[in-house]
Amino acid sequence: MAPSPSSSAKSSARGFAAAGATAPLAPFSFERRAPGPRDVEIGIAYCGICHTDIHIARNEWGTTMYPVVPGHEIVGRVRRVGAAVTKVKPGDWAGVGCLVNSCRTCSRCQRGLENYCERGATMTYNSPEADGGVTYGGYSDHVVVDEHFVLRVKHAEHQLAAVAPLLCAGITTYSPLRHWGAGPGKKVGVIGLGGLGHMAVKLAHAMGAEVALFTRSQGKVKDAKRLGADATVISSDAAAMAQAKGFDLIVNTVSAALDVNPYLNMLNSDGAMVLVGVPDRPLAVAGFPLIMGRRSLAGSLIGGLAETQEMLDFCAERGIVSDIEMIGVPQVNEAYERVLKSDVRYRFVMDMSTLGNTAAPA
Repeated sequence: MAPSPSSSAKSSARGFAAAGATAPLAPFSFERRAPGPRDVEIGIAYCGICHTDIHIARNEWGTTMYPVVPGHEIVGRVRRVGAAVTKVKPGDWAGVGCLVNSCRTCSRCQRGLENYCERGATMTYNSPEADGGVTYGGYSDHVVVDEHFVLRVKHAEHQLAAVAPLLCAGITTYSPLRHWGAGPGKKVGVIGLGGLGHMAVKLAHAMGAEVALFTRSQGKVKDAKRLGADATVISSDAAAMAQAKGFDLIVNTVSAALDVNPYLNMLNSDGAMVLVGVPDRPLAVAGFPLIMGRRSLAGSLIGGLAETQEMLDFCAERGIVSDIEMIGVPQVNEAYERVLKSDVRYRFVMDMSTLGNTAAPA
């Protein structure tokens, strides 16, 4: 792991943190390092809420180090930069996604795949740092990050809040679409129309692919068309599922352990079904759908820094952002409950200026 800059200087920070698995998020004061020579300090304007934030805050994956300050969909304005920084300057808008460090020397990092760092990437929050500390995320007033992990944001200023989810939901779906070649002449299926699924539909459509959405909800047909889907298949309709075929790529955005075998049978030869959600139990995969057509079942995790910048530039050029509901920081606990009920279309984003409406306990 590349070492974190060492500095005795610290700056006070305010945020929202969970103190335990059953504790609501509450005001929390802590310290961040002062910017080193290659660091960028960003005043956070907007931070998206990802379902991963809920998993970590509630220790559902058994890895949480409390107190935890979630948040890895960060957009803000650059406040200060170190003397060696060349990527951004004070006053620029910038973003920080899921990663804030990696070893940068392994074969994967050298290929621009910092997300798959062989030594383990440092995540934006709840991740051990090289200096022995733990990272705190974007539910806070500012963040200090090595410039390698800072992303340039080129969207119009009125779009910036809706840019924040691109730092996770956007790259999570862009990466498999790009890697498996979504584009003109390709047929792409998207399973699920939530925070990830709605971005997959938008991006696949923008890449020029023919897009079909698979959903259990008849009520999402109209929205799917608005987002760019050419067709919607109701997954509980056996006849409609039987007729669905000819896909080059299917992106599965749901975390439920659904039966993947019908979808594998819909793939063309050399087609792939890619998981970007994490099922809560192992999937049962039959061999014949795979071998009868040299099909693949694969997975994908966010993207490296170069690819994430490519995604942001692609979206800026086409005016693509996430569909969001803006909330204040004090509404974060209510938002968590609504996410669990799928009661958001399609991503919550916090206006971090409302952090000033809260106070840390004495």
